[in-house]
Amino acid sequence: MEYRFIADESDKDTRIDKLVSEKIEELSRSAAANIAESGKISVGGNSVNKKYKVKIGDEIFVEIPQPEELNISEENIPLDIVYEDEHLLVVNKPKGMVVHPAPGNYSGTLVNALMYHCKGSLSGINGVIRPGIVHRIDKDTSGLLIVAKNDKAHVGLAEQIKEHSFTREYEAVVYGRIKENGTVNAPIGRSKNDRKKMCVTDVCSKNAVTHYRVIDSCGTFSHLALKLETGRTHQIRVHMAYIGHPVAGDSVYGPSKVIKELNGQCLHAKKIGFIHPISGEYLEFDSELPEYFRKFLKSNNMT
Repeated sequence: MEYRFIADESDKDTRIDKLVSEKIEELSRSAAANIAESGKISVGGNSVNKKYKVKIGDEIFVEIPQPEELNISEENIPLDIVYEDEHLLVVNKPKGMVVHPAPGNYSGTLVNALMYHCKGSLSGINGVIRPGIVHRIDKDTSGLLIVAKNDKAHVGLAEQIKEHSFTREYEAVVYGRIKENGTVNAPIGRSKNDRKKMCVTDVCSKNAVTHYRVIDSCGTFSHLALKLETGRTHQIRVHMAYIGHPVAGDSVYGPSKVIKELNGQCLHAKKIGFIHPISGEYLEFDSELPEYFRKFLKSNNMT
């Protein structure tokens, strides 16, 4: 599919990925950015990257690639579905499950399970690898995740994420005793030393804000409720490590001696709230702490 339009005065100095996502309703900004990076957005016949600032009179051409044939298999993997209607569903993801396929890991993921459950009714905006996936949580983070069944729902949900109007609350156990509630306001970007890791940095970073509240503390660990104001990659894990209280069990941002019985970070996406992109109704869902989390709290005399 192809689109052409001319930039006017109101479009001046707007990033091309933002403008394209505004002009083409079914595209999220991240999808527009991906199209730009693949060389499919051009101005005056020349391809531009996603950061290009639009000028008045620019003739913009957008080529949306045809969907690739989906080679990812459906798998009958049980899902803990908290809510479902014809437009979206809310899933309680278990610890250890990868959200979407990646090279070398094309089975056993949430997407494989969703493809079986939804039978082709998933949004296609994020491509063949991530059908229906509007946002994600890490493999070893458990908890609530929203999935879009069609592109209209996907666009509406993605817009709320972009505007930070989602309610996203987590619970975590972190190292050390925290006595008071607080906020971490520190930009996050990719680490120069290890491109697989994120870090607090002023270089090529995005603002990130995490609010935390102390639920309980045993001296060695603290049980926290955390609310995201932004949603950066590994945000909670990076922010808590930054203030000297890494998440228990975190092998990437925590101490070298990992708590092996946790099998990853003790972090759970407990609550999620959003405006239904079709009905306009506000929906909010809460999930119980999983067994691994409750067991760790009990073994450390916390609630």
